[in-house]
Amino acid sequence: MSIPGNLERINDRIRAATEKAGRDAESVRLVAVSKTRPAADVITAYKAGQAIFGENYIQELVPKLAKVQEPVQWHIIGHLQSNKVKYIAGQVAMIHSVDRLSLAQEIDRQWSRIGTICDILIQVNISGEATKSGTTETEALQLIRECARLPNIRVKGLMTMPPFFDNPEAARPYFSELKKLSETIASHHITGVDMAELSMGMSGDFEAAIQEGATLVRVGTAIFGDR
Repeated sequence: MSIPGNLERINDRIRAATEKAGRDAESVRLVAVSKTRPAADVITAYKAGQAIFGENYIQELVPKLAKVQEPVQWHIIGHLQSNKVKYIAGQVAMIHSVDRLSLAQEIDRQWSRIGTICDILIQVNISGEATKSGTTETEALQLIRECARLPNIRVKGLMTMPPFFDNPEAARPYFSELKKLSETIASHHITGVDMAELSMGMSGDFEAAIQEGATLVRVGTAIFGDR
């Protein structure tokens, strides 16, 4: 299977899922998860119409920043160490995985040096799994209030990773729970906070995520093949 062909199939499935949910197809954006993939694969996907690419590891992303000259939009979707933030300041459009105030403060500090604002999502560990990163549902609101005070970041929504299930329907309650949390936070009308984005759903379950309100779906294997 080719990357362009795979992208076409995924985008067809996204359109079908949005239609089934009674949503506008433009309300969902595809993040092509390019971790472990060479820069050439990113360029191939870009030429096939893909704009947003998600990376997990800074040490993988930095070489790609030099090799990929095309105007792609990079998103950080994996756990981010505060001491790595300086390497990506101004280079990424969104960080999906902010789960603690110290990380938000470092992003704010590094983006302030270049005089721009970084869009972030707050990662919430809806499942409560010990192996997963993310703040808790109960702590998310307070973390967002604290992030809202930082001038060089903007909270744009939430992200989660549910447990892995063979049946994508089993992940649906976790997506639904994140949507409810997003609505609860939005109801507080925190200045500078926009609950517009829900980053949830991957190769095996993104259709269920879309039906529960996802605006960003993170798909890697179904585009690039097995790693």
